[in-house]
Amino acid sequence: MITVLIQFCIFFIVTFLSLFLCIEWFVEREQKKTEQLQKEEITHLKNMEIYRREFLADVSHELRTPIFAVQGFIHTLIDGAVDDLGVRDKFLNKAMKSADRLSNLVNDLLIISQIEAGEIEMKMRRFHIIDLLEEVAESLEHKLTKKGRNIAFAMDIGDNEDTIIVADRERIYQVVANLLDNAIKYGNPHGKISIISRKISSQKLQVSISDEGRGIEKEHLEQLFRRFYRVDKSRSREKGGTGLGLAICKHFIEAHGESIFVESVLAKGTTFSFTLKIGT
Repeated sequence: MITVLIQFCIFFIVTFLSLFLCIEWFVEREQKKTEQLQKEEITHLKNMEIYRREFLADVSHELRTPIFAVQGFIHTLIDGAVDDLGVRDKFLNKAMKSADRLSNLVNDLLIISQIEAGEIEMKMRRFHIIDLLEEVAESLEHKLTKKGRNIAFAMDIGDNEDTIIVADRERIYQVVANLLDNAIKYGNPHGKISIISRKISSQKLQVSISDEGRGIEKEHLEQLFRRFYRVDKSRSREKGGTGLGLAICKHFIEAHGESIFVESVLAKGTTFSFTLKIGT
């Protein structure tokens, strides 16, 4: 009887110790998981805080330039320049351009915030890409005419049915308009702009917009789609760019599950291309 009791006690102790060790192991494992999650969450929060500070700093800097410009022109006019018709018209035009730039920046910031909050829904539909490209070119014709330039279309997409794509027409319009406007701004003032649309597979179509500008150095190419990134800050501000256009283009194209990329050769020009799904 004593032997049985001893065996039972030993069994009970071993079982209890095993259960205790299992519980301890489980608790320790969960603590490590919790600690790891907390570290990841802290790291994520730190990264978000860094991102927030950098973004606010960039936005503040970009907003300050046109605001100060408008203030300067208005103060000059109030101080007496308003009586000189020539100076008044000149300063009012400059103030208007700065106000337009400020408006464009605010609109682009709203689009970026909506994209990152997931508030922009892609409204997919079938449409002819040729019609859209011609429509965008026509809307920017006044800028080309002013500079004495032209756009050359080159369509290499097979039969007419291949020009039908499935995408959000409004967003693709914005992408093409932004890329074409950049080509007008930064391309060769006496050069040609080309829009090439071609079929690259049975399901894909590629649109490319090329200029004959001075080109972009290789080290800048991977950074071009970052918000507020500029190859030449002084030239970009002079041209009225917000520094958000290419970032918005990238968001819109990737929201379609497609890709956008850039190629450039110094002294020869730059080409921006993106892919789209052909309608079936």
